[in-house]
Amino acid sequence: MESNLNLESNKKKRIKLDFKESKYATGRRKKSIARIWIKKGTGKIYVNGKKMPDYFTRSTHQTIVLRPLEVANRSAEFDVRCHVKGGGLSGQAGAIIHGISSALLKYEPTLKPILKKEKLTTRDSRSVERKKYGHKKARRSFQFSKR
Repeated sequence: MESNLNLESNKKKRIKLDFKESKYATGRRKKSIARIWIKKGTGKIYVNGKKMPDYFTRSTHQTIVLRPLEVANRSAEFDVRCHVKGGGLSGQAGAIIHGISSALLKYEPTLKPILKKEKLTTRDSRSVERKKYGHKKARRSFQFSKR
């Protein structure tokens, strides 16, 4: 009986969020895909069921994620829920930016010139270059020996 109680207490507690009156958008960067739900609220951001500072421990990633809301001066007006998978933390932060900005445009289409000027509405198409045959990596060749 005690082991069942310990198992239940060890499970991570998921934060239940009510996002019925929300707008949905997706964002992509490198191999990361972010699904974003945005609604009117107090400025809370949740990433994969955790609060944003708990998920992104680096301050640079936190400022990157907050950028679309700060550019539009809406950082305290919307609650954001993100579900991100794939890639690393930098790619995930870039995917969240793309998703938040497109979700903001669904709420307020008048923000498009502001977000477009900061280049937040377009997807960053840069990705990892593929490895070529006859090479060690994408561009690095094997060492050449004359003799």
